[in-house]
Amino acid sequence: MSLPEAFIKRFREIYPKHAEALLETFEKPKPVSFRVNPLKSDVKTALHLIEKMGIRPYPVEWYDHGFIVDSRFREILTHSGLFSNGEIYIQGLSSMVAPLVLEPKPGETVLDLAASPGGKSLMIAALMQNRGILSVVEPGKERFFRLKSNLERGAVTIAKFYMCDGRGVGNKCPSMFDRVLLDAPCSTEAKFRSYSKKSYAYWSERKIKEMSKLQTRLLLSAVKSLKPGGSLLYATCSFEPEENEAVVDKVLKKVPALKVSPLFIPVKNIHSGFTSWRNREFDPSLAKTVRILPSKYMDGFYLAKLTL
Repeated sequence: MSLPEAFIKRFREIYPKHAEALLETFEKPKPVSFRVNPLKSDVKTALHLIEKMGIRPYPVEWYDHGFIVDSRFREILTHSGLFSNGEIYIQGLSSMVAPLVLEPKPGETVLDLAASPGGKSLMIAALMQNRGILSVVEPGKERFFRLKSNLERGAVTIAKFYMCDGRGVGNKCPSMFDRVLLDAPCSTEAKFRSYSKKSYAYWSERKIKEMSKLQTRLLLSAVKSLKPGGSLLYATCSFEPEENEAVVDKVLKKVPALKVSPLFIPVKNIHSGFTSWRNREFDPSLAKTVRILPSKYMDGFYLAKLTL
């Protein structure tokens, strides 16, 4: 396996019982997953057009608008009219779980604090039935305009766009949102592929520490922006406890009113959050957080739902 040796060593320490089987999931391309955008189309119409391309999608059992096709069909889908018109959106299955767990409701005020490229924001808007306010934040200019384009193409009408640093949003918008999603910038380990050096070229143990500091500040900002009684979902595509449980643990200590809520994830390949790592003990309630384990169909993901 050509993945970085330091990463493999850490991965085996994180998942000592299942490491070898889980590491095998980095060896092959995963099937392509997509969802039908109900703001632009309906499942029956979209599937009919996809089947006319000679593609037979398989349904995702836990999400009515989600489907899977073989990886060889990715190019056909990305160059299809359905994709360019925003009627379908190619999105990882783990990514689809996050908006479902956040449970945004029509009429609410919702914040996506690190929104680009916009897949989760699109799904949130659909779950809100384009009713309410969805504030989306992205600091990078190129990524911001990609986000804006994706949401506009997907017929999202409730979005307010902000090109700014998410670390300052809490102070600018205190206690403003019913729900907040923070899919935080991370070391993106779940996206590693052993056959693609580009996927892990910038990874290092130093980067894990840098990401942890950034994630802590973003999460504190997200908490400040949340209304009392509101819900916040913190997520990463990293396996590292320093970027997951350790970040949530720090923020729980700084904000005693913040509580970890139980998570009910509609997939089987999950592991409870860690309550310790190496010589460090975390708040016991972090056992309620969830790690989605990498599988043939899904990338790894970490999810923590917090309430004020």
